[in-house]
Amino acid sequence: MKKRILLADDHTVVRDGLKAIMQKLDPDIVVVNEASNGREALDMAEETPADLYLLDISMPVLNGIETTVRLLKRDPSVKVIILSMYKDKVLVEKAIRSGARGYILKESATEEIVKAIDEVYAGRYYFSPDVSGYLVHGFLHPNQEGDGGTAESDLTDRQREILKLICDGYTEKEIGEELNISYHTVHVHKNNIMKALDIHSKAELIKYAVKHQIIQL
Repeated sequence: MKKRILLADDHTVVRDGLKAIMQKLDPDIVVVNEASNGREALDMAEETPADLYLLDISMPVLNGIETTVRLLKRDPSVKVIILSMYKDKVLVEKAIRSGARGYILKESATEEIVKAIDEVYAGRYYFSPDVSGYLVHGFLHPNQEGDGGTAESDLTDRQREILKLICDGYTEKEIGEELNISYHTVHVHKNNIMKALDIHSKAELIKYAVKHQIIQL
């Protein structure tokens, strides 16, 4: 039976490389759609649902984790594997909480991609060995706190958009002009973002946005 895959990564060379490897090692894997950002992936998934979604964790418009959350809201049976350059514990835990069934490091993707697809397609889970230790630690120490969680998922699309522009150096007036909304509305959104994230300065906002892959430096 063919395994129909949607592959989302903002780098064409990465998509081409992974697609070539998958098709060479398993002729039953068919990439039915390719997206360069999370929004494209959601639109394509609505028109042509896939059996499994390979999503880069760091994409423009919507990152892989937020895309996973939205895919699963539409269809709880969706299977997602996150592709990432990062071994950071916080990101791995966020991916798991989002509902992803796999987390593969890009540095080892060529060796692991087909195995990961087979495992997740069969309803199981797959995590690169370099990050699977976090899962073992969480199982052995279930009462230990992680990083205190995050309110990022509580941000609206508009708030995320404004947060990105703030981090890009736009003033509140410039953001209002860019989004065709009033300065007052921007100011209210900014205050609500900082309150939701318990952040009190622009420097902290930028640090938060980088850490959680909302923006890239």
